[in-house]
Amino acid sequence: MRFKVVIPARYASVRLPGKPLLELAGKPMIQHVFDRAVESGASEVVIATDNQQIADACRGFSADVCMTSEAHRSGSDRIAEVVSSRGWADDEIIVNLQGDEPCMPPQLLLQVARDMDSHKPAAVTTLSTAITVRSMLFDPHVVKVVTDEAGYALYFSRAPVPWHRDEFLNGDTPLPADTAFARHIGLYAYRSGYLSRFVTLQRAPIERAESLEQLRVLWHGDKIHVSEATIVPGHGVDTLDDLKRVTDLLA
Repeated sequence: MRFKVVIPARYASVRLPGKPLLELAGKPMIQHVFDRAVESGASEVVIATDNQQIADACRGFSADVCMTSEAHRSGSDRIAEVVSSRGWADDEIIVNLQGDEPCMPPQLLLQVARDMDSHKPAAVTTLSTAITVRSMLFDPHVVKVVTDEAGYALYFSRAPVPWHRDEFLNGDTPLPADTAFARHIGLYAYRSGYLSRFVTLQRAPIERAESLEQLRVLWHGDKIHVSEATIVPGHGVDTLDDLKRVTDLLA
């Protein structure tokens, strides 16, 4: 099975401007992300950016860079431009690895690509991991996912789902043992043809409400298969505290 990895990387970030270029253990963060992608065994790894500083830094460590429009609102839009400009076939499996995930285990990139290859009804594949702590379940920055018996997503939310009616009305109690809760990991695989169609779809009301792009897939009737990650994913970098934590890990 062959797959490609595209890493969308933008300079503008509300909390950490220039985030891909921030230094971690002697390298820019984007280089760590690129290394994880290469280690996954991908047949091709492309960094998609709209910023010349990022492009120059990436070419400095011999990465394949595709310059993309500054008008894109999401990484999916940026990757779709790469697909178009490179002329990739509709059946190519593409893994979307965010440019702020320097600790993403390469095994998970391979897992999500294999899931795409083996789940024909799925338009998208992604991963999850168990939630066992109440504070994580109720944290709106942690995206939750509920699946059906076959592992296909029913809904993604920033709210605590599924809502355990009897337990959660009783205040700060431990999570009920008879209900599984799952955190969504923002790593995706899809085929080139579907991605090209996805970016033309109208944004969904639930997508805008939750600020979760993957809800557009469900809203338009397509399927997302969710597998439990075979290894605990590393920390992403969204804040200065994350940056320090990841620096210590990589050091």
